[in-house]
Amino acid sequence: MNTLVHPSVAEQSEAEALFRFETGAPESLRAAMGMNAARIGGGVVLSVRNDPTRFWSKALGFGTTGPVTAELIREVCDFYRAERTPYAVLQIAPAFLPEDWDAIRAREGITAGSSWVKLVGTTQDVIARADALETAPAGITVTPVEPQHAAEWGTVLVRAFGMPEEHYAELSASSATQPGWHAFAVWLDGEIVGTGTMHVHGDTAQLFAGAVLPHARNRGGQTALLAARARAARDLGCRFLIAETGTEDPGTRNPSLHNMLRLGFEVAYERPNWSWQPAPGAA
Repeated sequence: MNTLVHPSVAEQSEAEALFRFETGAPESLRAAMGMNAARIGGGVVLSVRNDPTRFWSKALGFGTTGPVTAELIREVCDFYRAERTPYAVLQIAPAFLPEDWDAIRAREGITAGSSWVKLVGTTQDVIARADALETAPAGITVTPVEPQHAAEWGTVLVRAFGMPEEHYAELSASSATQPGWHAFAVWLDGEIVGTGTMHVHGDTAQLFAGAVLPHARNRGGQTALLAARARAARDLGCRFLIAETGTEDPGTRNPSLHNMLRLGFEVAYERPNWSWQPAPGAA
């Protein structure tokens, strides 16, 4: 396991970023999407009832201030039942899973899904490696997002991730001007073709939403996004960069993972996504 930061630091960085991302959305949008959130047991529980992507209802950040127990997981699932959430994911670092986890998840109807990789890098190391690259991005520039470009930036973000534009573009755009967030755009021929943002929590910077549209890939845009955010994190006094991406299944390759490894990120641990759905027939 990577020891640059304790798992509790890495988990809290991500949890706080997602909590701020969702709770900072306009109230009209939160109502339309059926959004609610709570802080439970040192973690955050996020519900987006009207979410066809099944991505945004998440519970994470647990185990950092107290143990993960059957009572805690029941409280999380009760929150989702009360919100009438059709699907949610619990993300708990392996170091914080209790010995009776299999029994707990069996009682609550929680099943194993895909896994993510948690990555950690030091700000200075990532910047040094980016500076040492011999080739510059082909026709690519990266700049902070100005308020007048937030709507375009939000639209590109959801397109790059294959999400619907309705509601999701506004959700993404709203984060670009929220305190604590630092959004960056990849430009090519006068248009935004990629997105990346960063949330500062203590001396860590949580990297989020790094993606480039298909027609602009393989030009160094993602690497340039990582470098720009690392430099911004350094200027903000952050010592560590935290990020997540999908694991590689046999025979597959995740370019985002390799881009981060090339810039000095290290794999801290792999974390399963535990899926929860209400019992059939539940109100």
